[in-house]
Amino acid sequence: MDHLELIKQAKAKNFHPIYLLHGEEALFIDQVSDAIVENALEEHERDFNLTTAYGKDADVLQLINEAKSYPTMAERRVVILREAQSFQEIAELEPYMKNPNPQTIFVLCFKYKKLDARSAVFKAIKANGIIFLAEKVKEYKMVDFIKRMAKEMGYNLSDKAAIMLFEFLGTDLSRIQGELDKLSILVEKGSQINEVHVEENIGISKDYNMFELTNAIAERDVPKAFQIVSYFEANPKNGPLVVVVGNLFRFFSQLMRMHFMKGASDGEIAKKVGMPPFAVNKSKPYLRVYNPKKISANIATLHEYDLKSKGVGNSHFTEGELMRELVFKLMN
Repeated sequence: MDHLELIKQAKAKNFHPIYLLHGEEALFIDQVSDAIVENALEEHERDFNLTTAYGKDADVLQLINEAKSYPTMAERRVVILREAQSFQEIAELEPYMKNPNPQTIFVLCFKYKKLDARSAVFKAIKANGIIFLAEKVKEYKMVDFIKRMAKEMGYNLSDKAAIMLFEFLGTDLSRIQGELDKLSILVEKGSQINEVHVEENIGISKDYNMFELTNAIAERDVPKAFQIVSYFEANPKNGPLVVVVGNLFRFFSQLMRMHFMKGASDGEIAKKVGMPPFAVNKSKPYLRVYNPKKISANIATLHEYDLKSKGVGNSHFTEGELMRELVFKLMN
């Protein structure tokens, strides 16, 4: 089950004695653990029935003692071990995991990696509780996922606004959630969040951003491409060269793979190439603009400028000068 199902269960007060929340996407782990606390205990019950420990400082005997204790004037207790990936004595929790207290909810937040599925403690948790693997959202699913995040908050998010957030913030869901939270204060619930809201409140230009630069280069729209480069030169935080190179490398790599997937459906291309499904059809005309030979040359050029952006082979050119030179070479 995904994190939304676990949150739904928590809201319905359907709990399990043990939760192992592990994996790379920390936001999902935080959202599930927060939902358990908020719904398992009333606010006035938490002083005596909520124990929060952190991996580096936790004591295994104290943790087990807390978990075995009975609730005080409440239906249940909650014990949360945060940063469990730093807890050196996790294997010693196995006896408790084999025989958990039914009146305690024990939550292990094991972030950024997986707990070894071969370990005895993992097997004990699996036999008596819930194991949730928080996986990173694939890049080609990110735009749709950002729109889904907004929908869960009660908003519709336009395609362009979602793309702007993705291009500016990447796959960092915690930062994206933070920006959506900011917008939710300013935009009436039930309405649409569009690119104007994003531009005015987050500081990402709706006309001068990574997405628009990629489109301009894809269409060989020289004036527009250099207008965006000028904007990035004046606002270096909005378009650092190393990020521009990374975005364009992804675009040309995707386009190269599309050249060799003729006959495949848009869904198949999206999954294998790594782009949102709606972007596949939009990208097909670019296959006529850039043939495989030119794409190969552009990828080599991007590699060269990636090194230059990091100071290799560049002793005196500014980022703006390098970006202008790069964009010219990519379109010619």
